[in-house]
This record gives sequence, C-alpha cells and structure tokens, in this order.
Amino acid sequence: MELKQIEKISKALSDINRLKILQYMQKNQGKVECTHACDLLDLAQPSISHHIKKLVESGLINQHKIGRNYHYSLNHEVWDNYMLRLKNL
Repeated sequence: MELKQIEKISKALSDINRLKILQYMQKNQGKVECTHACDLLDLAQPSISHHIKKLVESGLINQHKIGRNYHYSLNHEVWDNYMLRLKNL
C-alpha cells in the first residue's frame, strides 16, 4: 500500500460519522445498507451518501447494487493492509 492510499484512508477516517458507519458495519458482519445508515446517523440521505462515497473512494468499503438499493461491505483486505502499514511507519 502506497503512502498516498494511507493518506486517503486516514482522511476518510477523520470524520465521526464515517467512523460510526464503520463501527456499525463491524457489528453487522461487515455490511450495511444505505437506509440503515440513515437511521443510524439521523442525517439526511444526501449527507449519508457523501460519507459513504468517501469510504468507497478510500477503498475501505465496497459498493454493490441490488435492485434499486445499494449495499456496502467492509473491504477487510484494505483495512488489514492499512493497519499493518500504520504499525510499520
């Protein structure tokens, strides 16, 4: 993992709402639907979409479209590599 990717992930993790999304995903077998995230954070759907987009762009979560809804899953490989790189800095 390159330093630029570490920076991107670190910036994505710098927001409390994104951390709450990831925390919820950890408790929910690494998955979340956008509608559940709206209930979790008590934010408007556009704000939720913005936070999820940042997590997707960083590579921390994967996006899957099923019908009209998006489902998100934790990218364990990226997370594990990120944590390993931080330990070795």
